[in-house]
Amino acid sequence: MRHAVEQLTELLGRRPESVSSLRPTEDGWTAKVEVTELERIPETTSVMASYEVALGPAGQLLGYERGKRYTRAQVGGKES
Repeated sequence: MRHAVEQLTELLGRRPESVSSLRPTEDGWTAKVEVTELERIPETTSVMASYEVALGPAGQLLGYERGKRYTRAQVGGKES
């Protein structure tokens, strides 16, 4: 996962803050990674994004897709 985070950081230009899920698949792994997309003051209004990341069996980044965007203060709610 660390290697994939480094690759994703290079592609997005921002370091992921957390991994919210990690699941095995037939071809490797799928992870959801949370990234700050727009920093604001106060920090609770910063815009976050959840990325779905596909990883190979050795942890190499195969692809990613941005999912929902939300403010840092937003808790729970409906997935989009």
